[in-house]
Amino acid sequence: MQLAGMLPDPRVVLGAAVLLLGSVPAARADEAPPPATFQLGGYAEAFYQWNFERPSNGITHYRGFDNRHNTFTLSNVALSATWDVQRLSGLVTLQVGHTPSTYYLAEPALAGASGTNATGAELWKYVQQAYTGYRFDVGRGLLVQAGLFLSPIGPEAMAVRDNWNFSRSNLFFGLPFYHTGARVTYPLSDAWALTLACYNGWNSVVDNNEEKSLAAQVTYTRPEKLALSFLYFTGVERPRGAPEGRAWRHLVDVHATLHPTNRLSFIAHVNGGTEPNRFGTSAWIAGALYARFRVSDKLFLAARGDAFHERVPESPEGTAAPLFWPVSWVASGTATADFRPHERASFRLEYRHDHAAGDMYFGGDVEGNGVDTPFVPNRPAEDTVTLGATTWF
Repeated sequence: MQLAGMLPDPRVVLGAAVLLLGSVPAARADEAPPPATFQLGGYAEAFYQWNFERPSNGITHYRGFDNRHNTFTLSNVALSATWDVQRLSGLVTLQVGHTPSTYYLAEPALAGASGTNATGAELWKYVQQAYTGYRFDVGRGLLVQAGLFLSPIGPEAMAVRDNWNFSRSNLFFGLPFYHTGARVTYPLSDAWALTLACYNGWNSVVDNNEEKSLAAQVTYTRPEKLALSFLYFTGVERPRGAPEGRAWRHLVDVHATLHPTNRLSFIAHVNGGTEPNRFGTSAWIAGALYARFRVSDKLFLAARGDAFHERVPESPEGTAAPLFWPVSWVASGTATADFRPHERASFRLEYRHDHAAGDMYFGGDVEGNGVDTPFVPNRPAEDTVTLGATTWF
């Protein structure tokens, strides 16, 4: 039997082996994880404001973070770090200024004990957001994150640089700023994404009741064309032992950003909700419209109008505590000129008019001292001019 004619040529076998071994490093190189990234960033925000009501206490009331009359104010300095190591990611933003104190006004204050610290706004106010995440290799990539997040409600951001106006709308100030918990995000397509979350609740690093809040958000994005957000948020938000009972609150938030041309942009924002409780049903409806025009690469003009109506139920058993305001409705109109001489600097001149259903603002000689006796609101409206500046890296 002649085996020599049946066996492959040794030179062919050797060549194939060399090619096979040579291909292994190439395959491993293709599968190598992306390099780790670490980035530092930050911003500073300052302003001077004149309130035409000239309040003796120097407070421009219910305005969020631009709330001081006739004084130069360093409102916020923030430093952030982000990292992405293979599937791991995270972000931490620290802040200092008078903005953090307003940011954490609603944070629950819970007592400590001999072996446990107390918790409250003073403990947390220097942390704006902090979370970590892991991306699972499921479909398009399943991102799981946990920590302290900026609220997904509404189109406005914490950093002035990311907004069209210097001041924030009544919706931004009335609705929650932050949430603590966990969330899962999955990209349904290149444009659509779904986020499901479980939080302690509205503005609570540490929960003040037994229930957790749930949220579901769907977003659609076409870069430089259109962005849509649909959000449902539900949970018990009153503190433990509240007279209203363990009332389940329901919030719906929708906003759209449209760029019809490379010079003109619009935002529409609608928010509403209900809370059935022992005294009836608390409810609210709010909306805001924004417009922005790019005059040049360095100059932008923007306008915003918003209104916020709240219903507070009454019954023979009593009256529910308001969710947002001491009056039934508030509204504002804002006009802003935004000059950007550098890609990382913005100077803004802004006029704003605020109006409410009753006395909610301060003007002239204000009763009270803010310490032993609270200040007494004495104006249903206020007008301000603000010169603000922000830089970032």
